[in-house]
Amino acid sequence: MAEKRDFDEFLEKFHRHHEVMVEELHKVIIGQDAVIDQILAAIFTGGHCLLVGVPGLAKTLVVSTIAKLLDVQFRRIQFTPDLMPSDITGTNVLEESESGRREFRFVEGPVFTNILLADEINRTPPKTQSALLQAMQEREVTVGQTTYRLPEPFFVIATQNPIEQEGTYPLPEAQLDRFMFNVKVDYPTLEEEEKILEVTTSGERAEVRRVLSAKSILYLQKQIGQIAASPLIISYVARLVRATRPRDASSPEFIRRLVDWGAGPRAGQYLIAGAKAMAAMAGRPSVTIADVRGVAVPVLRHRISTNFQAQAEGLDTDDIIRKLVAEVPEPNIPKYER
Repeated sequence: MAEKRDFDEFLEKFHRHHEVMVEELHKVIIGQDAVIDQILAAIFTGGHCLLVGVPGLAKTLVVSTIAKLLDVQFRRIQFTPDLMPSDITGTNVLEESESGRREFRFVEGPVFTNILLADEINRTPPKTQSALLQAMQEREVTVGQTTYRLPEPFFVIATQNPIEQEGTYPLPEAQLDRFMFNVKVDYPTLEEEEKILEVTTSGERAEVRRVLSAKSILYLQKQIGQIAASPLIISYVARLVRATRPRDASSPEFIRRLVDWGAGPRAGQYLIAGAKAMAAMAGRPSVTIADVRGVAVPVLRHRISTNFQAQAEGLDTDDIIRKLVAEVPEPNIPKYER
């Protein structure tokens, strides 16, 4: 009983923290509520985010403002075609000591931080993009014969321009799969754009205050992992993921017709983790179907490959995921647990 009371107190406190963070962010960011919640959900569960949108939609501003809310190290890398892997991870340099002895010393790259903003990640070739693979998955970097641990917590938040723009390189599928969310940053509404123009041309600049430390983030990640996901929820997630695979017996006809390959098991892990974060931010102790459905598109949109037939019918991955979510039947969960 005491443990339950402590956990309820944690949820209430965490819910308040989330409200304060969103309130602080809205001092600088107009709109983009879904984008903000998805980035925060990734941070609270130790995941990475890929923000996709045309230039000028404040993707970099969102990330840098979130970094100001957190009392953690923040570094930004501007990805360009001439960027080398060692510019990210660091390199060994030869130094001569006072005694005249020469030895190698490792100089850390910008990846040794808590929040790494990989700005316009698809502006650099795959060779350089792949320098982040080990860091994102194992939270470590190997240079030469030595492996170095990255600080905790560690997140990569990358921005990307649509690949149809000139001078961009699509990210390899293996790297895309490392991102928990693929967050689509869209144009603002008319009212939001009017507010943006008013605020950004007034000459005033809002300041945000720090809300969480690195130690607090690690504590929150551990506590959010205790949010309950019932066997029925887990079964629903497994069926949803398996239904994205055109060769699976459970996949609907339109998946077999429009999709080349579907999502792997990591998608299910991120669906549950993302749903737990959404439940915690709402102050609820357990995951609901609505939580899973709320993160289905950002989790799955970069893990499904559509074919030419889908393009011919004018359907993108978002359309197919929404149709699939509506198609996969919900488990029979009691109303009080929904």
